[in-house]
Amino acid sequence: MKKFLYFFLSVVIIVLISKVYQSSLPEYSPKRDYVDLENEILKAFILAEDNSTIELPEGHFLFSQSLSLDNKKRVIIKGKGMDKTVLSFKGQTQGAEGIKITNSQNIVLQDFSIEDAAGDNLKVSDTDTLTIKRIRTAWTGKVSTENGAYGIYPVLSSNILIEECEAIAASDAGIYVGQSKNVKIKNNKAYYNVAGIESENSTNVEIHNNEIFQNTSGLLIFDLPGLTVYGKNIKAFDNQIFDNNQINFGVPGSIVSSVPKGTGVIIMATKNVDFFNNNVSNHKTSNLAIVSYKVFAADKDLESGSQISKTASEGIRFIDSEFEKDKGYNPYPGRVYIHDNKFRNTYRFPTLSNDFGKLWYIKNNARIPDIVYDGILPEGIKLNSNEVRICVKNNDNDSFVYLDAENEFINFSNDLSLFNCELKL
Repeated sequence: MKKFLYFFLSVVIIVLISKVYQSSLPEYSPKRDYVDLENEILKAFILAEDNSTIELPEGHFLFSQSLSLDNKKRVIIKGKGMDKTVLSFKGQTQGAEGIKITNSQNIVLQDFSIEDAAGDNLKVSDTDTLTIKRIRTAWTGKVSTENGAYGIYPVLSSNILIEECEAIAASDAGIYVGQSKNVKIKNNKAYYNVAGIESENSTNVEIHNNEIFQNTSGLLIFDLPGLTVYGKNIKAFDNQIFDNNQINFGVPGSIVSSVPKGTGVIIMATKNVDFFNNNVSNHKTSNLAIVSYKVFAADKDLESGSQISKTASEGIRFIDSEFEKDKGYNPYPGRVYIHDNKFRNTYRFPTLSNDFGKLWYIKNNARIPDIVYDGILPEGIKLNSNEVRICVKNNDNDSFVYLDAENEFINFSNDLSLFNCELKL
């Protein structure tokens, strides 16, 4: 009887969620008055030489194709301000990206907005020394799965600064740095995205003084399988991460489509993570979760092959149930230090939109935890051995859950004493 009632309740909740899905999604609809300067601006990109500046005028400009630079050095692309210079790719017919930069050095982009690209608004790859400053990327109208995956998207690059930018309504991550090194992400705003800011398979990353709010999940620090580069040495500090409870509108089967709504921070499979002096508040699933990739692989739910083929070509990362074939990949988090943060929550009860929220009703007296650790360990490795050590210390108002997820929650516990330690990172 209890099982039937639980099943019935779950069905009712799913139906209600599906009915309110569209009406619950936010909308970003700035007023635009487009001017036709496509040929002139396209020509400026095509003819750009090393040591040059592309001056973008004030106005709202509509483009049918991508703007691109390849194999350039010391080029500045400069507008008149995020609100004054707007490059829109609404109705784009050629290319996927709004702006695409490849194989370059010493590139600066500043003071303009990029909107509504078919794929990613700004993609930079194989570039050394990149500054992205006061750039806004957005998809206009009601937030949708049809929006492009990434707003600001540097990958396979080095010496990156992303500063004073805004990222709005990406169906994967608003600000994403992948397979890169020596990165600073600071003083940005990210909202209405599935993931606000994401560091993936990147090394020597600093994420600080950002406002991350009204996304599905706020900050993701991930390492994923199937890539040639893996990440470590991440510092996240002085960030404001709050109210990330948006319905998940990620592409089905993608990693972020499995991110539980209402999770402030997720640290997954990454090593040497120092998370300190952050304010994390008001999340309906948990304020912060430390998990193995196995948690996501167990939840694999891919759509049709055509959908997978389409989105894979756009750079979206999918759940890989065969991740163990990647012998260079370590799916477990290790040497993670959560300290001197402030955790708050005004929500009294967890969401019922995901399995974690339901679990809190069953195992945690219907309380939303601040910090969750799944406790999944490599075979033969003991809890808090040096390579998988998790330390949680000197946080303000932190409630804790140890899941023991690999053993069907047998040793589920709120006891923080085993993790009250320090790490030198």
